[in-house]
Parts: sequence; structure tokens; C-alpha cells
Amino acid sequence: WSVRTKRDNMALGLDEWEQLRDKASAIKKHTVSHLDEYLDKFSTAAEKNGCIVHWAKDAEEFNSIILDILREHNVKKLVKSKSMLTEECEMNPFLEKNGVEVVETDLGERIIQLKGQAPSHIVMPAIHLNHDDVGELFEEKLGTEPGNHDPTYLTYMAGLSLRNEFLTADAGMTGANFGIAETGDIVVCTNEGNADMSTSCPKLHIVAIGLEKVIPNYDCLAVF
Repeated sequence: WSVRTKRDNMALGLDEWEQLRDKASAIKKHTVSHLDEYLDKFSTAAEKNGCIVHWAKDAEEFNSIILDILREHNVKKLVKSKSMLTEECEMNPFLEKNGVEVVETDLGERIIQLKGQAPSHIVMPAIHLNHDDVGELFEEKLGTEPGNHDPTYLTYMAGLSLRNEFLTADAGMTGANFGIAETGDIVVCTNEGNADMSTSCPKLHIVAIGLEKVIPNYDCLAVF
């Protein structure tokens, strides 16, 4: 309910909220109706920017492409920020079976990864756990102070642990909130900074993006 309250407060603070929603819906409908054109534009522009664009028809091909890229660059450790696409493709267990260490860096995702669970919510993956659950988990996995389940302390210790992972990773992976067809740019929204670290610390950055994330241009991005 606290999340719902925050959402409602944001919506009520913007007079043109409903018009923006209608405009965003129209942009999505237009893009999906011309998807072939925008995907072609996006890949052409991204390649002009120096990116290599890969296309996957299903989860199996997606995982295979990722593994090939990692092997080509001799990657032993991959840090990644939140990506529902990679969850749907069950990429992590596939890579781990093939000798690649995968480290989730979103705090919620890291918690459930250490716990060996799947996300329970699309944007709040560890919402089913409380600070005592996390405190006991961190005692076992990260060697934190026994009995210290203070959320600020646990967050600090998670950050310390992840800092080392960022500095020693061979590659970083993020999802994408938007792909801009006109410019070939990728937009990643983050509230923790972990995506920034995943894109900037390792030498290799891989973006996992669904076709539906592409939008025409920056004017459309401003609406979203």
C-alpha cells in the first residue's frame, strides 16, 4: 500500500497525468504498428554508434548469443542490473552451468539470488522478505555482524560486497527501459546506481532489450 500511495501522490501532482498516459499509449500503438521500420532504424543507428546488435528469436538463442559473446571476451564474471527479460530466459542458471559467475547487483535481486529464489514482484523482487530474513541471510553469506538486522547497516554491507564485484567483473549487463530508434541510444533508469556501475566499470557492456522497448525518438521519450 505504501508503494500505491507514492504512485498516487506522484500522479496527483501532475495536472496532465491522464493526457500523458493517453499520449504514451498512442506512441506505443504507433510504434508496435510500425515495429519493423523502427527496429531497423534502431539497429542501424546503434551500429553507427559502434554497437554490435544481435537478434534472438527465443530464449534458447538469446542465451546462446550471450554465452558466445562472453566466451569471445574470455569473461569469467558478469555483473548485471535488473532485467526481467533475462529472468524470463532463465539466463543466470544457463551461464552458471557454462562456467560464468553471474552477480545480480540490484539489492532486491542480489538478496533473492543469495537465497536461491525467483523474484516475487516485477519491480520489488524481494518484497516478500523482511529485514530479519535479510539479516540472517547476510550473516550466512556475507559474514555480517550476528544479530545486527538494521536495514541501513545491511544496505551498507551489501554495497561493500558489491563494490568488489564491480571492480573485478569482466563484463556488465543491463536491461533497458527504452531504445531510441532515431539515435540508437539505450536508456536505463535506476534508483540505486548499480546500473551505472554495470555500464561503466567493466570494459564490455551488454544490453538485453525486448523488441517492445523501442520508441521513435527523444520527443517520445520525454512523454514517458
